[in-house]
Parts: sequence; C-alpha cells; structure tokens
Amino acid sequence: MSKYDLVRDDFLKALTRLEESLALPKDDITRDSSIQRFEFTLDLAWKTIKTHLEEYRGVRCTSPKGYFREAFQEGLIDNDPFWLELVDLRNETVHTYQEALAERVYDQLAKATEYFNRLAERLKAALE
Repeated sequence: MSKYDLVRDDFLKALTRLEESLALPKDDITRDSSIQRFEFTLDLAWKTIKTHLEEYRGVRCTSPKGYFREAFQEGLIDNDPFWLELVDLRNETVHTYQEALAERVYDQLAKATEYFNRLAERLKAALE
C-alpha cells in the first residue's frame, strides 16, 4: 500500500467519523466533537491532496492553502473560496475557544462534508 493510499484511507475514515457526529442530535458535546473531527478531516484532506499532487503530478507547495490552489488547477476541487475559508476556520478553532466561534464553525460543517465528499470522488476518479 502506497503512502497516498494510507493517507487517503485515513481521510475517508475521518470523513465518516465527522458525518457520524453530525448525524447526532446537536448539543454542546456533539458540537465540540464535530468541530474536533472537522479539524482532523480538513488536515487529512489537504495532506491527501499534498500526497496525490506530489506522487502523481510532481507538484510541491509550502502550505495547505497552496495545495488547495494547486488542487483546483488539477481539477480535484472547484475554484471556490470556501476551501480557503475552511483552513481559516480550522486555524481559529485550534487556537481559540469561544462559544460564538464554535457555533459559527458548526454551522459550516454540513457544507464542509459535501466538499470533502466531492474531493473523495474526484481523487478516486483521478486515478481511474
């Protein structure tokens, strides 16, 4: 199994776990755990993109946002500023805890899972 297969599998598992937490009734605990799972999923999404671009396209960048921009160029994601907003949200949640921020991030998670699922589909298609 390649490094790409391993990181992609971790991304898909994290995405499943995020979707599981979002399917539960919302309370403070499920909100906070969903945000934590979002952080893992986003980290694994960009690391999967990174590994894909490096192994299959020879592309190297210096940051998650750089890899998302390259992923757009390669057709792995849509040219949508929401990807970069997700990186900013993740950075905020990792370094700060505020109730209002938690609510704002949680409100974006359903949309984020749609984007993650589209990425997973395109990564699969890119290798077929």
